[in-house]
Amino acid sequence: MLDVRRLHMLRTVAGRGSIAAAAQSLALSAGAVSQQLAALRREVGVDLLRPDGRTVALTEAGRTLLLHADRILAAVQEAESAVAAVKGTVGATATLAALPSTVARIVAPALTALEAEHPQLTVTCLVTDQAQLRELTLGAVDVVLGQRYHHLPDATPQGIELCPLLDDPLLVVTAADRTDGRPVPLRELATHSLAVPPPSTECGQAVQQACRQAGFTPVARYVTADIAAQLTLVRTGLATALVPRTAIDPDTPGIRTAPIADRPILRLLYAATRRTESTDPTTAAVVAALRAATRDDRAPRLPPVRGGR
Repeated sequence: MLDVRRLHMLRTVAGRGSIAAAAQSLALSAGAVSQQLAALRREVGVDLLRPDGRTVALTEAGRTLLLHADRILAAVQEAESAVAAVKGTVGATATLAALPSTVARIVAPALTALEAEHPQLTVTCLVTDQAQLRELTLGAVDVVLGQRYHHLPDATPQGIELCPLLDDPLLVVTAADRTDGRPVPLRELATHSLAVPPPSTECGQAVQQACRQAGFTPVARYVTADIAAQLTLVRTGLATALVPRTAIDPDTPGIRTAPIADRPILRLLYAATRRTESTDPTTAAVVAALRAATRDDRAPRLPPVRGGR
């Protein structure tokens, strides 16, 4: 009988391209993974992997077995979710992958609420903007707080369920003394020195496309995906930036934000989980906390109460 754990290792190696990368993600040594894959090869009686430069690739038999492994592992996931649903209790561990730009205003409040409501649950948070949905399909994380810019087609992998959370607009960010906070027509930014993400990123592509549609090519004087660096350049008056609303602390000194007046640039924030017929109470609790945090973040902010005599 085939060992489910070895099938999971085969899928991980196929997804990550090398035994070393798979071993790192599985918190195992490369030797341990190689031994388990050698045992799987003996079980099926045919080579499953072949060298491919510095990486490995699946043989025809490996590709065939992987198709069945995906179905087997999905069935195991379904069984685990069904049992968890019958138990009806939130488990002890979960792993969340989240964008750096969502940590302050969504992830931190959500995890704080989870700790209060489910103290037995320990959530490990992987803060990354790289290949989050792949990590979900490989089983490395349980929930993804991800994004999709509206100019991009939906490329959600099969077997992944998306829960839309928030349409998050990019705001025009300038030094506090440069604007009055009124909506800014995008065309006005044609004369600004901009701090923008690299064009290889989804946000950089969205900014480039919106500016071209407004009739100009943006002057990208500073290219960085680091939002803290963008805001530093803005605060010193060197640049104007376009930054997602949830990535900006509204109390940040020295900057002023304004909406785009005519051509809004939006990213959809979503919570993603592996699709199962039965709802797992643990992942459902994490998604519910993220949904509540985005709902609270949309609420009107009252001015601070100042003490007096």
